[in-house]
Amino acid sequence: MSDLAYTCVVCGTTLEGPVGRFFHLFGITRSARNPNVCNRCNAHMQEGRIIELSVIFADLTGFTEMTNRLGAERSFQVVDAFFKMANEVLIKNDAFIDKYVGDAVMAIFNAPIQHTRHARQATLAATGIQEGIKSLAKEMKLDLRARIGVASGYARVGRVGSSDRKDYTAIGDVVNLASRLEAFANPGEIMIDRYAFAQLAEDYPDLVPEELNVRGFPEPVRAYRLGETDQTVGKAALEQEVDPLTRRQAFSLGAVLFAIFGAPCASMTILSPLAVAFGLGAFLGMLGPLMGALDSASIRIPLQVFAIIVAAINLYVIWYGNSRRRKSGGDEATRLERRKATFVVGLSIFSLLIVVFETYVHVFVGGKPLF
Repeated sequence: MSDLAYTCVVCGTTLEGPVGRFFHLFGITRSARNPNVCNRCNAHMQEGRIIELSVIFADLTGFTEMTNRLGAERSFQVVDAFFKMANEVLIKNDAFIDKYVGDAVMAIFNAPIQHTRHARQATLAATGIQEGIKSLAKEMKLDLRARIGVASGYARVGRVGSSDRKDYTAIGDVVNLASRLEAFANPGEIMIDRYAFAQLAEDYPDLVPEELNVRGFPEPVRAYRLGETDQTVGKAALEQEVDPLTRRQAFSLGAVLFAIFGAPCASMTILSPLAVAFGLGAFLGMLGPLMGALDSASIRIPLQVFAIIVAAINLYVIWYGNSRRRKSGGDEATRLERRKATFVVGLSIFSLLIVVFETYVHVFVGGKPLF
């Protein structure tokens, strides 16, 4: 657990320690797809968007032959160990685990954790997997090798599936290309398309591009082949540039309020009609004898105070989420996020105006004491 981020790297919610356990009461835990992110940080996953990202496909070579030779039980143990190793490497490098298919794993970089040079992050993860498979082979006393494809480009990310179950994934040519490049790689190699390699060129100046006829692509695809020697040479440079995760951050009251009262994550803010409901409840006390009970100080004042607090939290959560987004250099809010934020601001301001108006009428029109 010490290798994981202490706080969500997207929204800053504390995930460990006493505060983290307190948040568990509100259903806030680590995401299953990337434990460095809280499970509610899926703001941009709801509506989806087209973003630039890097995709990695990694699979074991000779899986069919291995299954025939080792049998189902032993093969299952091998694949399970491979996935656990790959999962650990990918999470360490801020990947989002998209899916496991047979003996292959697919992951994406730059969503939801933003990295400007995400292709370098993906390549570092690829070299880590290749190192890990060597250790795994020695441990299991088997000839295990992996092939990996890395590609960068634009894809549509979002939730797809049926009404009963939806999964977050990326769809686009970049995904297909990463899968195809993996098939072109020899055991132990990493194939990288030219767009991803643009972020790596200074670290691998001697690599010569290859023109590949890739199924499904009308034009030849330019790619670069990283052999085992190349991976060792370039890995040090990649590690120096990639910023390590902030494993522990100072306790922040803002993060606490954001985690408890904020909906999923940066700029998906609390939608609390309670502020308006309680504000209107206090206002109704002016409407006549039937609602007179609400006009008593013992009821009216707590209602108004609660309405003010909830409205203030709403507005603060929106500000905090937008501030986190700007500092992290994240994508702009989607239309859905903007509509929700506007709705929350409107509700909160309306609630505050109701409380102010009710207090004005109560004191200056009705001539009654405030308390």
